[in-house]
Amino acid sequence: MLIHPDDRWPDRIRLVTDCLAAVPGPAERSLRRCCDALAGVPVLDLSARYIVTFDRSRRRTLHLTYYTDGDTRRRGQSLLTWQDLYRTHGWRPPADELPDFLPLALEFAARCPGPGVRALQEHRAGLELLRLALDDHRSPYVHVLEAVCHTLPGASPADRAAALRLARTGPPTETVGLLPFTGQAPPGPVDLPLPHVPHPHPPQPTEAAR
Repeated sequence: MLIHPDDRWPDRIRLVTDCLAAVPGPAERSLRRCCDALAGVPVLDLSARYIVTFDRSRRRTLHLTYYTDGDTRRRGQSLLTWQDLYRTHGWRPPADELPDFLPLALEFAARCPGPGVRALQEHRAGLELLRLALDDHRSPYVHVLEAVCHTLPGASPADRAAALRLARTGPPTETVGLLPFTGQAPPGPVDLPLPHVPHPHPPQPTEAAR
């Protein structure tokens, strides 16, 4: 649901809605709120809203290493860590998207729950900062981030200051609720489907973080 809306968006939103009945709980309720808010919006309007939401504010970027490393040299190593994680578990990261792109990380976590959830938990502070920024922006996409955070151990911070403290001290380490990883990596790398659609318009200059 965090990919750029395209002509297949109505079918995708119906598929998500149909699947929610199988996963009752707080995450299901959050995702349903997002589906309800976006279901009737024309795709072109959604596309424009998506660009404003995620492409024009650094506070709402979908690239997780930005929250930990910003525009620094160490971000390159963090991106390599994500790429190595995918390859270790038999995935081939797509060449046209950075490996820390949240929809890609979520796809990996769905297919390889153990390492995928642990990687998301390592970036818990960034996920919470994105959640709070989307809430400030009054974006329905905040419900997707709520659903993601519901699946991770530990309570979500109540405000930005608490999320920044989480960034300094690290995420909770308890493993309650984490799904065990019992599968084996496939014998060779396989392509990880990229849930990303090119924007119909070139991105505008990024605004300063607010």
